[in-house]
Amino acid sequence: MSAKHYFPNTAANTLVPRYLQALTIAHPHLALNKAERVVYDAYHDPNTVSILSGGGSGHEPGWSGFVGTGALTGAVCGDIFASPSTKQVLAAIRATPSEQGHILMITNYTGDKLHFGLAAERAQAQGMSKQVAIIHLTDDVSIGRSQCGLLGRRGMPGHVVPMKITTAAASKKYSFERCVQLAQSVNAQVVSIGSALDHCHVPGRDTNEAIPEGVVVVGAGIHNEPGRFRLDGFPSVEDLIKKCLSLLCDPTDAERHFVQFEGDDLVVLIMNNYGGISNLELGALTDEILTQLSQEWSIKPVRILSGPFETSLNAPGFSISLCNLSAAAKQSDASVEEFLELLDAPTTAVSWPNVTTPRAQKVSNETARSESPMEMKANDGTDIILDPKVLSAVVSAGCEATIAAEPDLTKWDMVLGDGDCGTAVQGVSEAILKILDAGGAATGSVVDFLNNTSDAIDDMGGTLGAILGILLSAFTLALKRSPPAQDSSANVELFAKAFHQAVESLKTHTGAREGHRTVMDTLIPFAEDFVHTNDFQHAVQVAHEKAEATRFLKAKFGRATYVAEAEGQELPDPGAWAFYEYVNGMAQAISSRKA
Repeated sequence: MSAKHYFPNTAANTLVPRYLQALTIAHPHLALNKAERVVYDAYHDPNTVSILSGGGSGHEPGWSGFVGTGALTGAVCGDIFASPSTKQVLAAIRATPSEQGHILMITNYTGDKLHFGLAAERAQAQGMSKQVAIIHLTDDVSIGRSQCGLLGRRGMPGHVVPMKITTAAASKKYSFERCVQLAQSVNAQVVSIGSALDHCHVPGRDTNEAIPEGVVVVGAGIHNEPGRFRLDGFPSVEDLIKKCLSLLCDPTDAERHFVQFEGDDLVVLIMNNYGGISNLELGALTDEILTQLSQEWSIKPVRILSGPFETSLNAPGFSISLCNLSAAAKQSDASVEEFLELLDAPTTAVSWPNVTTPRAQKVSNETARSESPMEMKANDGTDIILDPKVLSAVVSAGCEATIAAEPDLTKWDMVLGDGDCGTAVQGVSEAILKILDAGGAATGSVVDFLNNTSDAIDDMGGTLGAILGILLSAFTLALKRSPPAQDSSANVELFAKAFHQAVESLKTHTGAREGHRTVMDTLIPFAEDFVHTNDFQHAVQVAHEKAEATRFLKAKFGRATYVAEAEGQELPDPGAWAFYEYVNGMAQAISSRKA
């Protein structure tokens, strides 16, 4: 893994808008909402279904490189390896108006599911879209059935086949319902497995894990996850490919037999470069795969897509994906010939093989694609008015505590996840401090302050950002709907009840619960203790105990579920600990003012 970059001291996330700007300048048939990092097709026909995708950056050309007529209508780009925010997804929906509706095709990761899911709900509630469907793209086989039961399979680069077939169908004016049906049937017939020699190196990040010399990983994900299997002694290419294809094709493997391949099935092969291996090696690996597929499994792909489709920055690795079009055709009452025609259909997407030129006439819809800001939030319910200095000091203390904890949060998340938790928490804390400096709490109104900070939370991205965004919105709504407090002592009870209601609302959006090794391990017990005792300090002590207890829990949600290296390491969950640090900072500020 090379740690050398042309931007060695630049935070990787600052490179994302520059990349998108260069992409759209070089290819003028693409348009860019720079503020929200949304790339969309400037020639989109609003009479067709709009199909959007997106996720964390660092996977280029996925997904911005697949935007164009005959492919994605738009793509939403989050921070490095972190899901885009709900606000960004809504901006993409606004930029791609459709008379039929929107389909959101997203890889199956918790943060993406939360943010795109919340955006789908809001888009329909606010009349932005006639209807919205979400397709969770699931093709990884490295995690067996018994472990991925709650989450479903991870999304891997094989998803480009259902994406291309569905987007081509939309371009040909298939109905909304038919597009959804095709997407679901093809997605169900894709399997993928990845392999890597090392992790990627994220520009601007000092701490990066490495895979030891003499070890190759099988089951490597696209977010620097350590991988499911470690093969010591560096096996031959022949043995490595044999292992990978066995995981994809072996019908006797009950844990991983997701797709059945018969001798006469028409199959598509996707050979994906993770970003750090040469085209020469990629070609040689592809040749070995084709040889073994034919000799060992009687599979002769009718289409071979080879190149970088979904990368992991500069990771030296690859992934193999197989899609059984014959099985998908039977499942959707379609013909294999129809699927091949859609897969081969021309597109203006710049990173799809055989790109065609754009049409001469540009479809104009500037009003619908306006980059106008979100509507101002109204404060028309119950409110709590505090001394502005007290409100500012308590919130600042919470932010400063989480900023101070960033090195530990990052270190733990490098082992347990993708390493972005610390910087994400630090970023949102610094944004809130700037809001306070600009007078965000000057009126003393708690509801006004919460409204002022909502955009900072929405910009956070990632799973934690989605959870905090939902929690903040629900907390604000619960406060506004509460009966007015009669005195200052009643404010505590009002806060406690509103926060507990907010956590209960959050639980309707995620299956994560206490014991699953997530931020919910501190959120839930904190809220329950606070509402029962009306004692903030005591609830913080409970949060501390529960955060410590996550050291001994096995992850059941989020990316840590897939990380084999985390097993046996008694490290606290970064999200759970971040919440504790924040409320503990607030508690200390409150105590110092009482003293």
